[in-house]
Amino acid sequence: MPELPEVETYRRYFEETSLYQPISDVYVEDTKLLTTDYDTLNLQLKNHQFIGTKRIGKNLFAQLDAPYWLHFHFGMTGDLAYFKDDEDTPRFARIIFKFANGFKLGFLCPRKFEKIGIVEDIEAYLTRKKINKDALEITVEELSKTLNKKNAPTKSVLLDQSTVAGIGNWIVDEVLFQAKIRPEKKASQLSENEIINIHQSMRFVIQTAIDSQANYDDFPMNFLIHSRGWGRAGMQDPKLGICPECGEEISISKVGGRTTYFCKNQQVL
Repeated sequence: MPELPEVETYRRYFEETSLYQPISDVYVEDTKLLTTDYDTLNLQLKNHQFIGTKRIGKNLFAQLDAPYWLHFHFGMTGDLAYFKDDEDTPRFARIIFKFANGFKLGFLCPRKFEKIGIVEDIEAYLTRKKINKDALEITVEELSKTLNKKNAPTKSVLLDQSTVAGIGNWIVDEVLFQAKIRPEKKASQLSENEIINIHQSMRFVIQTAIDSQANYDDFPMNFLIHSRGWGRAGMQDPKLGICPECGEEISISKVGGRTTYFCKNQQVL
């Protein structure tokens, strides 16, 4: 699933390609991908243009030259592609924004879990969906306030978008590995220093991922992600399943129903 780093990459791509171009038409292959009915969507987009963007967690909002935004939810495998000629139309471009200059922006929806729709008030939308502050914007004090009152495993609490927006399974595992916190430790039992370490590690891991455009091959070799079989760690890689810090075998368990990678030597309960 696209997480915060991927969606930030999409946001930058959107700004580089699709701003300040009048929208001449909108093609929608399947109206089930819409959270706004097609006629309303077409009316509110046609002859308008995108003038800016805002990302909160995994949510991308494209501002129009009107008092509303277009919201993109990338589901499991959503993506964007800017192109011109019909023969270059990407596979799975189930929604296409056609611009007056002849170019097009395709919203790729391979598994049809992706959604778009008009949002008039971003804050009201976030409140309704129980989405808290973005992981790069939340302060350590705000994070601490939530963690201190949760008696659930720290990993489960961090995965909850009402705690912090934008981080999913692999990011939380990486953050806790870098912070040396055991995933199943109760959030309410975290010390002040441990919460500070989580906050700093969260910003470090996310910014690293953004800087590398979510290309796992470019992540530092002391990242746990290489032990998961991603990036440089292919199935024949001797580092697969080995802690990059101590060289011991990585532990795999279930925390809150989610597959979890950690090092029992580096992350002591």
